Amino acid sequence: MDKLFLQQLSQLVALPSVSCTDSNIDQGNQAVIDLLASWLSHFGFHCEVMPISVGKANLIATLGSGSGGLVLAGHTDTVPCDAQLWASDPFKVSERNGNLYGLGIADMKGFFPAVLNAAQAFSKTKLKAPLIIIATCDEESSMAGAKALVEASKPQARFALIGEPTSLKPIRLHKGVMMERVKILGNSGHSSDPSLGNNALDAMTLVMSDLMAFRAEMQKKYHNPAFTIPYPTLNLGCIHGGDNPNRICGQCELQFDLRPLPDMNMDDIRQQIAQRLKRIALQQQIQIEYEAIFEGTPPAETPADSPFVKMVERLTQSESGSVAFGTEAPYFRQLGMDTIILGAGSIETAHQPNEYLPIKNISPLLLWLKQLIHHYCVLGYAA
Repeated sequence: MDKLFLQQLSQLVALPSVSCTDSNIDQGNQAVIDLLASWLSHFGFHCEVMPISVGKANLIATLGSGSGGLVLAGHTDTVPCDAQLWASDPFKVSERNGNLYGLGIADMKGFFPAVLNAAQAFSKTKLKAPLIIIATCDEESSMAGAKALVEASKPQARFALIGEPTSLKPIRLHKGVMMERVKILGNSGHSSDPSLGNNALDAMTLVMSDLMAFRAEMQKKYHNPAFTIPYPTLNLGCIHGGDNPNRICGQCELQFDLRPLPDMNMDDIRQQIAQRLKRIALQQQIQIEYEAIFEGTPPAETPADSPFVKMVERLTQSESGSVAFGTEAPYFRQLGMDTIILGAGSIETAHQPNEYLPIKNISPLLLWLKQLIHHYCVLGYAA
């Protein structure tokens, strides 16, 4: 394995950049961005650091100029970790059993040394179209970095490859991610006389039944055979309510997860749910609040006949597929880019102790990245 690759990977993993909805755990990514910018500047890239919030930023690094071009993109944040459950220090790269271990090494700090290696090979080459390296913040929580790119209409390119962990399999579409909350405020009272209150748990059973009916309706209406699970899913994830058996439940909260297919609109889904909940609130004469826990990640799809999809399929000798997890792909699609997700790590090792990157997967990814840069940036093909 290339010593520089391992050195750069070790430096990136050593810099904590946890992104979390819990402000007590959440960290910045500025140190990672600054390190990447210093490396890419050395290779001749023009580096723009885009501040997002305190201690958090994106990096847009550009080599060459003109229209079209290729974006190689990834996020620099990681999820939190339980260090005591790791067999080695999560912030130090360890090698064993043919794998490299470390926090975020698959998802997805391991992508950046591969990008740096590929980009360096063209640092002295005249490009007909730009090569753009994107590094974002907060993909693991709010997607703030990707959303800021869309708001700024940056970058402008024709094609984008996102290095999320896909076990070297090209991915052209994924489901959306919605996490929602329903709160019911009833009236507590002595359980011996139901008329003394209005039971929030009773009303929540109606909400849950209606959500399950809505799930069945969606699964009957929407179907996409490109997915292993070819229909939208709705999971009732957690519920909290009441405080004692002999008290009428005064409050109850339900949280659920919904994964829409690419042809489904999240705003429409939320409007439909809101209307259904309104009917239950009127029927039960009870207060029901419905809100998104976070804005949500839209589904994404690049058409199967996209020249970029076909190109990546030829290189990898693998048909492009789908995943159920969310990525930054819909935001690059909003910027007008055909987008493919392709990385050396596996999603099966992400977000858990002893996350690893198979060493054998690094060389193929490096080769494909160099071939794509040559095709779209050196030769300047726009299709």
